[in-house]
Amino acid sequence: MIALLGPTLEVWDDTAQAEAATTALPVAPVRAAEPVETGLSDDATPHPSAEPVPTTTAIQAVARRTWTRGLLALAACLTLLVGVGFGAGALYNWMNRPAAVVALDEIESAPDAQSATVAEDEGLTATVHWSPQLGKAVLVSDGLPSIPEDETFELWFVRGDEAISAGTFAADGSKATTALDGEMQPGDVIAVTIEPAGGAPGGAPTGDPIVAVPTA
Repeated sequence: MIALLGPTLEVWDDTAQAEAATTALPVAPVRAAEPVETGLSDDATPHPSAEPVPTTTAIQAVARRTWTRGLLALAACLTLLVGVGFGAGALYNWMNRPAAVVALDEIESAPDAQSATVAEDEGLTATVHWSPQLGKAVLVSDGLPSIPEDETFELWFVRGDEAISAGTFAADGSKATTALDGEMQPGDVIAVTIEPAGGAPGGAPTGDPIVAVPTA
């Protein structure tokens, strides 16, 4: 009995000690989780570095500005192209002017440029432009009559009783700008006749002039 009681008592003593130890240890009560303090109130303003999310209205406004700028750039390019095309066309026309027009421009720019005009009752007008310094003369006529294809207009320097051919020309409708062949002399009368195609066959007018412009 004593032999059994010893171990029993020893076991009991261990159990008692364990219970005593358990009872002696303080156990911290479990508390509910507390909210973490962020330092910002509910109505606090976000940090300046935070970028706001763009709204649909802002995106549409940016798109409209981009589209408008693109349209303006396209319009500017088109305007430039049209300007370049117009300038190129004008330059081409200027460089390919008829010889009579070039001569007229030179005469009008000369310091000794002169001109004389005659108007006929039938509505025909003729103006002679000349420059003694350049030795050139140009006839500008309007209201020329219609003539058959086998006829032509011929120019003449009339000096006293002599008529010297100054070349033939065709009209553009009823108008013509023609440079006279040969050198004009002071006092010449510039006359126009209607002759067979190719000019007067004998080198002299075959009929009366339809217009004569004195230059003296």
